[in-house]
Amino acid sequence: MIAVDTNIVVRLLTRDNEVQYMASHRLFARESIFVADSVVLECEWVLRHAYDFAPADIADAFRNLFGLPNVTLANAHRMARVLEWHATGLDFADAMHLALSEHSEELRTFDKSFAKRAKGLSTCMVSVASR
Repeated sequence: MIAVDTNIVVRLLTRDNEVQYMASHRLFARESIFVADSVVLECEWVLRHAYDFAPADIADAFRNLFGLPNVTLANAHRMARVLEWHATGLDFADAMHLALSEHSEELRTFDKSFAKRAKGLSTCMVSVASR
């Protein structure tokens, strides 16, 4: 199994550079691929900011990629929750933070919007820290 960097995934999903797209495509066609959580987080940011992908388009692209039989994630169930929570309006990074914190009782933040949107999504309560 080989791990891939963000730029490999972005080339595959955007096809903005034909030579690199073809190399990425061959890689995904021939190898068992590991995609780290950090790569997913960075890909979402790049697709949203550099390529103006809408959240629904990012989620669809990730679902298609993660559904490939040769693609492995650190925790596919956790990533499915991230995509689900993001679809309900939670910022992608916030959804990732919450999913990665589910072993905790509480996740503290100064972001009132995050705390409000996360209410009831997880056993890990998101609360606003005192300033």
